[in-house]
Amino acid sequence: MSDEEYRVDDLARLSGMTVRNIREHQSRGLLPAPTVRGRVGFYGPEHLARLEQIKRLQAEGFTLESIRRMLGGGAEFASFAAAVHQAFDDGDKRVVRLDDIHTLFPGLDQDADGAEGTALLDSAVELDLLRPLGNGRYEERSPRLTRIGAELMALGIPPASALTAAAEARTHVRAVAKSFVQLYVEQIWAPFEAAGYPADQWPDILSGLDRLRPLALDSMSALLRMALDEAATELIEERAGLR
Repeated sequence: MSDEEYRVDDLARLSGMTVRNIREHQSRGLLPAPTVRGRVGFYGPEHLARLEQIKRLQAEGFTLESIRRMLGGGAEFASFAAAVHQAFDDGDKRVVRLDDIHTLFPGLDQDADGAEGTALLDSAVELDLLRPLGNGRYEERSPRLTRIGAELMALGIPPASALTAAAEARTHVRAVAKSFVQLYVEQIWAPFEAAGYPADQWPDILSGLDRLRPLALDSMSALLRMALDEAATELIEERAGLR
């Protein structure tokens, strides 16, 4: 078995799904069959990526039938599935190894106590900033966040504190993101699905998806600016004894 192959138990552990879920997705045509050698099936990174995509689409409100059509249907569904991924993907991922721990957390002494690096790594995995790929390899989902972490460290904020703040923020951000995606699913996709996926409506479906991301990001940025201003004002008033 190579570094890029997993048995079904390994695939279940890496994807966070049960073996039963994986088997069911295969039977529904959502997941390609593994490569069989002897009596053992071997899965690869493409299977893990597909399971992550299925989980993401399910979380966004798409039915398994819609997902099956997206992933294995005609050209329109294939285009839409690709557009869904591209619309919300940062597009700047990379694979890193345990040896890269000092590059993931700039300023961390490579000779420092290994427990510190391990704790930071575990926190990053728990936050889903890093996704384990097996054999000491991780997918760094957003190098942009790593660069932001480096800037925070330059301000004197340790990575552990930055990750704690990120964990709290992520909870709220995910809730807001889900509301935008559900808005699209309920108001644009669901009527289209109920109508039987009429061919003449595909342009509007794709256009709505293309427009959702910038609108969501712009609104989040505007709301965050307002919240930061309010929070800063409250802090100043508290320190000045005005509250």
